[in-house]
Amino acid sequence: MNERAKELLATRYGTDALPAPAAWTPVIDHLLGHRSVRRHLPDPVSDDQLAAIVAAAQSAATSSNLQAWSVIAVRDPDTRAALAVCAGDQSHVRDAPLVLVWLADLARLAHVAQSVQRPHAALDYLEMFVIGVVDAALAAQNALAAAESLGLSGCYIGGLRNQPEKVAELLGLPPRVFAVFGMTLGIEDPAAPPAAVKPRLPQQVVLHRERYLPVAEQQPGIDAYNAAMARFYAAQNMNVHGTWSVHSAKRIAGPETLSGRDRLAKALHNLGFALK
Repeated sequence: MNERAKELLATRYGTDALPAPAAWTPVIDHLLGHRSVRRHLPDPVSDDQLAAIVAAAQSAATSSNLQAWSVIAVRDPDTRAALAVCAGDQSHVRDAPLVLVWLADLARLAHVAQSVQRPHAALDYLEMFVIGVVDAALAAQNALAAAESLGLSGCYIGGLRNQPEKVAELLGLPPRVFAVFGMTLGIEDPAAPPAAVKPRLPQQVVLHRERYLPVAEQQPGIDAYNAAMARFYAAQNMNVHGTWSVHSAKRIAGPETLSGRDRLAKALHNLGFALK
C-alpha cells in the first residue's frame, strides 16, 4: 500500500485507524494535500499563471453550457485593502498579491438574449441564481487545484458576502452579478508557521449509501470527529473552547452570528436578482 496515501488519509481524517484504499492517483494525492494558506510572499502571480488557472476554471462543468460565472483578478493594493474591510478586516485579503473574486454572473446572459432579440425572464427565478453560484463554485475549485499544482496556495474568502453591495460598488458589478466569494493566491511565506491540513468528518458521516443515514446514526462518527478536532486544536496551539459540535452550534445560533449576511436576500434584490 502507498505509504504516502496512508499518511495523507491519516492527516485528512485526524486518525491513524483508517485503511488506505487501493484506488489512488497523483490527482487524489494532490487534492488531499490542500490547506488554507493565509500568509504569502509579496511575489506576484504572473499573467501566465493566471491564464493557466482560468483555463482550468473554465474546464469545470457548467449547467447547460451557460457559463453563468465570471472572475475578477484584483492586484491593486487599495482595492484589496477595501475588500479586506468588507470581509471583516481579514489581513490576508489585503496582503496577498492576488485576490480572485468569483461571481455568479447573469448579466452576460441577459445581454446575450437581448443581442438576439430573445426574452430572458427566466433570469428572475431562483434556479438561475443557483446555477450561477454552482458554476462559480465548480470553476473556483478547479482554479485552486490548478494554482496549487503551480506551487501557489490560497484561501477562500466567504467574508465578501458580509457587504455585497459595497463589494459590487468596489468592483463595478452591474445588476444581476454577485460576488459569491473571494480567493487569495500567492506563494506561501516559508517564514510563517506552516498551514496545517485540517481534519474532515469521517466518511461514514458524509457518505450515504442508497438512502440518507438518519442523523442520530451519524452521531458515533461525529463523536470521533470531535475527538480528532480536539487533537488538531491542541497540536496547533489553538485556544478553542468546546468541541467542533459546540463551535458549529455557535456559528448557526441566530442571525447575529452571520456577520451581516442575515440580510443577504435583501442585498441580492438590491443587486438586481428577483429570486422568484
